[in-house]
Amino acid sequence: MIKYQTLPDMLDDRARGTGAIVYLEGEGAEKTLKLADLRRRALGILFHLQRIGARPGDHLILHVASNEQCIDAYWACLYGGIVPVPVAVGISDEHKHKLLRIAKQLGQPFLYTDKKLRDRLAAFAAASIGDSESWGKLESRIFLIDSLDDIARAGTPAALGPDQTAFIQFSSGSTSEPKGVVLTHRNILANAEGARQAAGFCEDDVSLSWMPLTHDMGLIGFHLMMMYAGVRQHLMPTDLFVRRALLWLKWSSEKRVTLTCSPNFGYRHCLRALGDRTLDNHDLSSMRLVFNGAEPISVELAEEFLDRLAPYGLRRTAMYPVYGLAEASLAVAFPPIDTLHRYLTVDRRSLGVGTAARQVAAADPTALKLMCEGKPIPYVQVQLVDDLGATVPDGTVGHLLMRGDNVTRGYFQNEEANAAAITADGWLRTGDLALMLDGDLYVTGRSKEIIFVNGQNYYPHDLEALLQVEPGLELGKVAAAGARTPDSPTDELVLFVLHRGDMTDFIPLATKAIHLVNEHAGVEVARVVPVKRMPKTTSGKLQRNALAQAFEDGEFAAELAEFDRAWAAEHGHGRAAKGRVEAQLKAIVDDAMPGKHVDIDDNLFDVGASSLTLIQIHEKIDEAFPGVMDLTELFDYPTISVLAKHLETKLEG
Repeated sequence: MIKYQTLPDMLDDRARGTGAIVYLEGEGAEKTLKLADLRRRALGILFHLQRIGARPGDHLILHVASNEQCIDAYWACLYGGIVPVPVAVGISDEHKHKLLRIAKQLGQPFLYTDKKLRDRLAAFAAASIGDSESWGKLESRIFLIDSLDDIARAGTPAALGPDQTAFIQFSSGSTSEPKGVVLTHRNILANAEGARQAAGFCEDDVSLSWMPLTHDMGLIGFHLMMMYAGVRQHLMPTDLFVRRALLWLKWSSEKRVTLTCSPNFGYRHCLRALGDRTLDNHDLSSMRLVFNGAEPISVELAEEFLDRLAPYGLRRTAMYPVYGLAEASLAVAFPPIDTLHRYLTVDRRSLGVGTAARQVAAADPTALKLMCEGKPIPYVQVQLVDDLGATVPDGTVGHLLMRGDNVTRGYFQNEEANAAAITADGWLRTGDLALMLDGDLYVTGRSKEIIFVNGQNYYPHDLEALLQVEPGLELGKVAAAGARTPDSPTDELVLFVLHRGDMTDFIPLATKAIHLVNEHAGVEVARVVPVKRMPKTTSGKLQRNALAQAFEDGEFAAELAEFDRAWAAEHGHGRAAKGRVEAQLKAIVDDAMPGKHVDIDDNLFDVGASSLTLIQIHEKIDEAFPGVMDLTELFDYPTISVLAKHLETKLEG
């Protein structure tokens, strides 16, 4: 039985007890906030929001870097019937484009942010003709956190019902229009109760999450669901995890954490940070469930993580692969607790819609491991259908559909998307492909062409559109797809570029493509592949999945070998570092980008420095030269040589 009618009902009840949120900001820097104080602060902030004119039903974009500030404002909105719209703070243009496009869709939203972020948005909008109009409308409706000096007076809570909108989560989207998933109080609370029953959440549990609060696993899974079940929750900034991944393990041990989570990216990042070192005084035996989701799950990576941390008491039954998505208010399928993870090994060629998946031996060259993600949790149903909408039999791949109290009733003011996503009898098309075997769900792929990299979703047409400013990279001549390189257990971004000339002429084009995607979207390009033709449907639509499959099948091996030789010839003759600062920066970059062979005068964006890599580089620079450089300066001085000169000037000053 669902305990509450609305989310404020839930906080009202939990605030009467001893519940709290612990914000972990760094070693020796933590803050415990009682839920009673969270409620008081939220109502205090609501007073200010109502004073600037925010009313029930209005939208407020949450654009803050602090977990604590985000949670405070989120609950202020909920109490006032104001619809919060969390939008990530990032360092790339894509994030700023997304926020302004969301603001345009919402019409007349308010913006909750701080002065520094406001100024960055203003500067970006001034330089972007397409976004200046959206910013002009938004600029007069900003509430700056910097001016929040008194929360002693409480705002007036709104009268709420379970079917009112609780918040909107927007999908990725920069050059296209992002889609807003509208979730009601009933949706979220039904999902929280279903998850509680399936995973056995209780007041004895202790949670820790580094996932961003703009992500459904971070906000719903490890804040709202934890509060619903009375779990003592700890929140760690995402950028702190990126910079110091091993703090995740340290705090899991110290706080006796029983529940945590990560997508593939987090496990890979943590293992890389761990390397061959030994952790002193770490005990992970308290860990009950390590949720693994948010992107296609790598069996190999999950097992490597378990193997590496077994000496510290992490049990193999703790690995908890799950399936969910924002449209479901997060959770759809969970496996039984206290069981070993399971998977199927299938022929990757037998995963077409309506095809019975053929199981093969692990050594088979066509073998692909599919992780079992359990059974549907309470309050949600799933079914698999073929292209004509007919239910497929057990073991056969189909389109994954779902419905239930936790499932969104549609996207924000988007009739076209709603018509495409929701069937006449109320089932929502997830866009994923899967098979069911003995009642268990195995997600096999994506019918939509979303690319999952480092726990983030990217739309191919968005990335391709970023490249069209460069001759030779116009739309129709380049395709972006998620594919697995031979040395990667997870999907990576691969660009396919139409090119029929000499390979030496292709290298500058590939370099430019890497640079543009890195600079504007903040995602690393794993490979740029020259292709002699772009496969298209009869209607002219790019067949990206066909290119990705051909890449994984090794059909471009000869072209890639020739590319590697030409790339090495072009980038392999850099000069040696001169001076102490340049040498230190070279060592920092080499450590952050193993195998990239970055020369002193190479542009970091040209050689594949993602947003995450830049954060790691900046962290090491800050350790060597404390407080001297801001992260954004890496965009202005993107080579080791010019960055060294800039840094030397600042040090002299």
